[in-house]
Amino acid sequence: AAPSAGNPVAARRPHHAPRAKSVIWLFMEGGPSQMDTFDPKPLLNELEGQSLPESFGTIITPMGETDSPLLGSKRKWARHGESGLWVSDLFKHTAEMADELCVLSGMHTDIGNHTPAMLQLHTGSFTFTRPSMGAWLLYGLGTENQNLPGFVSISPPVINGGSKNYGSAFLPAVFQGTAIGDIKTPVRDAEIGNLVNPLLSRKAQRQQLNLLQQLNEDYAAESADVDAVDVDAVIDSFELGFRMQSELPDVMDLSGETQETLDLYGIGEGKPADNFGRQCLLARRMIESGVRHVELCDEFWDQHSGLVKGHNARAAATDKPIAGLLTDLRRRGMLDRTLVLWGGEFGRTPDTAKKDLDGRDHNPNGYTMWLAGGGVRRGFQYGATDELGFKAVSGRVHLHDLHATILQLMGLDHKRLTHRYAGRDFRLTDVHGRVVEEILA
Repeated sequence: AAPSAGNPVAARRPHHAPRAKSVIWLFMEGGPSQMDTFDPKPLLNELEGQSLPESFGTIITPMGETDSPLLGSKRKWARHGESGLWVSDLFKHTAEMADELCVLSGMHTDIGNHTPAMLQLHTGSFTFTRPSMGAWLLYGLGTENQNLPGFVSISPPVINGGSKNYGSAFLPAVFQGTAIGDIKTPVRDAEIGNLVNPLLSRKAQRQQLNLLQQLNEDYAAESADVDAVDVDAVIDSFELGFRMQSELPDVMDLSGETQETLDLYGIGEGKPADNFGRQCLLARRMIESGVRHVELCDEFWDQHSGLVKGHNARAAATDKPIAGLLTDLRRRGMLDRTLVLWGGEFGRTPDTAKKDLDGRDHNPNGYTMWLAGGGVRRGFQYGATDELGFKAVSGRVHLHDLHATILQLMGLDHKRLTHRYAGRDFRLTDVHGRVVEEILA
């Protein structure tokens, strides 16, 4: 059904029975290395220091590197869980949840530079301004709690597309994401602008709002040139802002959580996982309260040099919170109806970014992302890259396919979820995309 003119974010019937009701997106900005995380390549270690074999052709990286020596992985690998999924020692906590993961090892995208790759990942397009996936989900499904925003981006990036990554583009502005802080601000200090009025009590605000609403209604009734629907939209936006003041601060307040839960997420003064742990716990609380889509962000996965040190730091910051989130969702009975997505805008190359450095270049040709919960197969790996991890060679999943599959799991047909703009119908997947049926439970 189309969004209601009176309340465009009211919950709506999906196209078909959904497997998931909400999405938590764990965005690893910069591009994690697939051959150092979830996609082991023994041959790469055997050929370390050598040039790429002729049978693989010539690698020209997005940064212009050619004929750089191959770089083996310094990680230790093991199979985990009953499924036997490979996970490196970077993610010792996430590895304990291996039987919940659906690992997509054949991911590929169209471009290997951060800004366009991030925009394509978030919006389906790297050339034009388009609505983000969260905006499309809110447009198609509405939200279940009218006192909270339906789409939230916690600690979003300030560059590489910035607000376009959670924007609504030509969809009505009500469907854009609500940002909490930004990637440069610790989550414990992050706020939503203008959420609290420091000058008026809630009673005084209510009286002021009642007067303003009456004036708006009188104006709409007396003016023939004013569309009452537009005035209603203004009134609804003011009412939502007022309602958010009463409920959102409580959702963002972690003080009522038990010490056991805080420890599960790695939250604590001085702990490396404190910041991302707070993001993950906030995401659980928001989803629990009816928010439709929450995106989290961790940056600095872009190791052109210092690969081992850099990936060690990022794993220390995110591994325990991610495992804690999956554990917490499962024990609360929420994982089956929550789709969790992990990954970056692309992967890394099997050769060094520069001939004398411990680093890897950008690689859009083959990389890994994973899903969990929300109707995907558990403890399952789909797709593969070649023996060196450069190109996806089987079970290939393009970003358009990923978007189509996420919408499918949420009860939306990606070909039917359209919005007419500038004389044509637009959709998240444009004219592309297939649902990856192989990974559906």
